[in-house]
Amino acid sequence: MSVDNANLAALVGSRICHDLISPVGAINNGLELLGMSNSLEGPELELISDSVNNANARIRFFRVAFGSAGEQELGRMEIMSVLGDVSKGGRIKYNWSSQEAAARRDVRMAFLAGLCLESALPYGGSIQILRSTDGWTVTGEGRKINVDENLWSGLASDAPKVEITPALVQFALLPEAAKEAGRQLSFSQSAEKISISF
Repeated sequence: MSVDNANLAALVGSRICHDLISPVGAINNGLELLGMSNSLEGPELELISDSVNNANARIRFFRVAFGSAGEQELGRMEIMSVLGDVSKGGRIKYNWSSQEAAARRDVRMAFLAGLCLESALPYGGSIQILRSTDGWTVTGEGRKINVDENLWSGLASDAPKVEITPALVQFALLPEAAKEAGRQLSFSQSAEKISISF
């Protein structure tokens, strides 16, 4: 049995997300039962509930971004649900513009690009995912853009010029995903906007 490193990482990501989603869902169900029984009320329950909802949203987002791409499509409503949930209460608001379903590999690349953009928006902002006849453009806007040129230049070349930490793993995975899909990555930036296209 042979599995290349990129697929192995995707399989590990899928497995971790799959194994975490059930316990997080169970915690959420328990909180709902506590809320219905009125045995626990107040800001504590609300804080726990918000945290569980945020964890659930991030796991669903990570499942697409770090999971196996496959050949299947993701429906617009499913994508909108994931992005809507991950935007709630966060410092980044996602906006999906495509009206139709999209190949999972394309959505995966868009989500990885979104994670790259999140790292460049230290004070939060918005991320717009746009599909056109020319391909995909993922644009982040915020009041301050913070870009490590060595890290970002790795998107357009074979390898990043800096050491990749766990928080920045998307910068290693996105070029690999683009290469597998036969796509060319590019990025551009201004004072308050940065875009990744593929």
